Amino acid sequence: MDSQNILKIEKLMEKGVKIPNPQSIEIGDDVNIDRISGDGVSIYSGCKIYGSSTLILRGTQLGHEGPATVENCQVGPKVALRSGFFREAVFLEKAGMGLGAHVREGTILEEEANGAHTVGLKQTILFPFVTLGSLVNFCDCLMSGGTGRKDHSEVGSSYIHFNFTPNQDKATPSLIGDVPNGVMLNQKPIFLGGQGGLVGPCRLAFGTVIAAGTINRKDELRQSRLLFEGGRSGNIPFTPGIFMGVKRIMANNVIYIANLTALMQWYQHVRSQFVSDNFPDALLEGLKEKLNMAIKERIGRLKYLCLQQGGDGWPEMEASFRAQRSSEGDTGTRDAFLERIHAGIRESGKDYISVIKNLKNTDAEMGTRWLQGIADQLRF
Repeated sequence: MDSQNILKIEKLMEKGVKIPNPQSIEIGDDVNIDRISGDGVSIYSGCKIYGSSTLILRGTQLGHEGPATVENCQVGPKVALRSGFFREAVFLEKAGMGLGAHVREGTILEEEANGAHTVGLKQTILFPFVTLGSLVNFCDCLMSGGTGRKDHSEVGSSYIHFNFTPNQDKATPSLIGDVPNGVMLNQKPIFLGGQGGLVGPCRLAFGTVIAAGTINRKDELRQSRLLFEGGRSGNIPFTPGIFMGVKRIMANNVIYIANLTALMQWYQHVRSQFVSDNFPDALLEGLKEKLNMAIKERIGRLKYLCLQQGGDGWPEMEASFRAQRSSEGDTGTRDAFLERIHAGIRESGKDYISVIKNLKNTDAEMGTRWLQGIADQLRF
């Protein structure tokens, strides 16, 4: 172990970080230990921490179930990353991932979102309380829905979001719930049963239940529907490069990007009001950075698909995306909604979940109207 690594570990222990086996820990040269809290943080055997932007707040547990590697992640308070690989992702308060996680760039787990063992995520956004079972591959999607820890959206074990096509494109993001309603934490949960899958790009409404063992290939925009496997078998010729349902694929991609754009405005104008010791500026900046990654990824994937189709109309579409990235929607409605947020903060303090859940229905509808207006501007 080199002297620089030893010195950093010693300084972390001096500030209160619990490191039971210091000889097994690796701290990268570019890690700023001032961005690692000494209050209740534990780093267990075999852990590695890299990256100048890494942030680890109080009460976080790294590697309790096995070695964990954290690289350029922003980790909020009381997060449990029990084992695995975590790169360029954000974890807000009480989020958690189990043994063998593989979490890559552009991923956001909001408050109390969590996964069990052996979960793979990339370009994935989970709203508060969303729960993933074990042996799940859930890349390139956004999932919201539910109102709390006992009423949450869930993905059953051995579930796959299919995000790569035979034509070798990934214009396949699925919107499970949505942003304008989902951020209000007042919608029906969504349940995706285990041993199943979702073929992206797909859109599912709040309250959707997909039975275990079902592979779903269609949008369901009616709320509170039960979907289950049926259908007939088939065997037909396949010609590479022929895209089926291109209009739907394009529309779902645009709607997904539109929702991410609305989420960015939510982060900039609403989440920013909750900056505190539990949610410092560095964590907010991490959220916005990862969301920008997600938007860039989705536009790039859609561009590839469009060029495969000849590229007609792409320059105009790309220009519209750029223009809408800065759209703040109806600022009058936004500012009126922010007044209700400020009132909630005065009453409940900077507890994000409490303030949002205590909004009156009319106030939540106002916020949804503002965000939906932003999302609707990106229709083509």
